[in-house]
Amino acid sequence: MSSLFHDYVMPLIREHGVLAVGGITMIESMGIPAPGESAVIAAALYAATTHQFGIVPLVASAAAGAIIGDNIGYLIGRRFGFRLLRRYGAKIGLTAPRIKLGRYLFQRYGGKVVFFGRFVAVLRTFTALLAGANQMEWRRFLVANALGGIFWASLYGFGAYALGHEVRTLEGPLAIGFAAVAAGAIGASIFLLRRHEARLQQEAERAIPD
Repeated sequence: MSSLFHDYVMPLIREHGVLAVGGITMIESMGIPAPGESAVIAAALYAATTHQFGIVPLVASAAAGAIIGDNIGYLIGRRFGFRLLRRYGAKIGLTAPRIKLGRYLFQRYGGKVVFFGRFVAVLRTFTALLAGANQMEWRRFLVANALGGIFWASLYGFGAYALGHEVRTLEGPLAIGFAAVAAGAIGASIFLLRRHEARLQQEAERAIPD
């Protein structure tokens, strides 16, 4: 972990405990880059060695912060994101048919994107904003978001607590592995999307005729 993390994040964890972890994960989930995953792991290690707070409250706080932050990010994306896409999207290649296609794909596959996006650093920060901007139905978003947040917090929280300091040697390879899988999935998705874009746009037009 970087000196910045040790100088600023760890003092927050030592002073405010599980509330600091919940706050950090909430900020990250709102769409603001923050070290949510590292904070959960570091706090779990700190709990295992100092017993200053329990692992169950830590996991609960991290999950709650992730869920609340994602819902705030979703509302921001829903309120402002779609309007901005319609107004400025054409300047970056997001034409009206492609914007509609994005809405269609989120409506059809958004639950999987929201759930698995929780485990990939970049997606974890922006998935909620994208879900809101693409008008994903809120109840579907909430279910996928809650399941992803609870599973993510439990995996890293309980896992780091159980493995102890050995998790420090695993954190880097795990992050690289998730990033490689995500990059491959994104690349394959872009290839398939480009190959079938016309057909998918026709499906989107039928599903969202407005």
